[in-house]
This record gives sequence, structure tokens and C-alpha cells, in this order.
Amino acid sequence: MAPSGGPYTSGMSYEALKALEGTEVGVTDWMEITQDRVDQFADATDDHQWIHVDPERASTGPFGGTIAHGFLTLSLVVPLASQVELPIEGVKMALNYGLDRVRFTNPVRVGARIRLRREILEVAEAKDGGVQVKNGMTIEIEGEERPAAVAETLVRVYF
Repeated sequence: MAPSGGPYTSGMSYEALKALEGTEVGVTDWMEITQDRVDQFADATDDHQWIHVDPERASTGPFGGTIAHGFLTLSLVVPLASQVELPIEGVKMALNYGLDRVRFTNPVRVGARIRLRREILEVAEAKDGGVQVKNGMTIEIEGEERPAAVAETLVRVYF
């Protein structure tokens, strides 16, 4: 879903996408991080460290309660970014290509709300005929100055 208003309301050509380098695409709605989500992630990844899954013990730990896994926070880029996608004309397929940089700068406490701020950092032709888009993804925590994470994601778009 594209942000309402502005240049994102209709399909875009490659040239229009290239012209957006260095601009913010949008900001998502807030998403609450629940203990159930953290527990499910722990089960899926076999990472049951007490700071994530033991609220009683974590209450006396360094964060005053349980926190989300860093990789859980990073994985939420996928559903959050879908709120600020650009409708690019003629796209046959888009694939995650990788990450250039990821930093977990602030723990996300269970019960906190996060959102994503997305920026187009770079658009370039790829050697395989696609277009590579580097996105700056900042995962913010409601009421906190420092973000939870910052990442540069790479997506290959094929027309």
C-alpha cells in the first residue's frame, strides 16, 4: 500500500523510482510487540534465552522485563514495509537480495510499539538485468529517542 497523497499515488517507472533516491517513502502504523509473538519466535528459532521468554527472571534483569530478539525485530521489516511499498509499473517480480548493514541499537521491550521509517537510498541497474533498490529501514520504538534497529535492505526488481 502506498502512502496517500504525494508522488506515490500511481504506478512508477524506473526513472521515477531513480528520481526518489535519498527520499523517505513513508512511515508505517505502530505494531505492538507481545510476549506471545516473542515466544513463538523463540520456538521457531530455538532461541529460548531467559531475557526473551522468562518474564519473572527478566523482571530483575538488565532490561526490567523481557525483550524481543533482535532478529525478530529485523524480521518485522517484512510486514511493516508492505505498508510503504511503491507501486512500480511493469514489475514481474521483486526478491529480497540481502542486507548491507544491520545494527540493533536499542532493545524492544515486550509491550512496546514499533514502526518502520523507510527511505530509498540507492537505485541502480543490476548485472542480471534487474534493478537493485537499497532501502534505509529504521525501526522506531514509540516514546524512545533511539531506534530499535537500522538496516540497509537490498531488493532486486525485475521488469
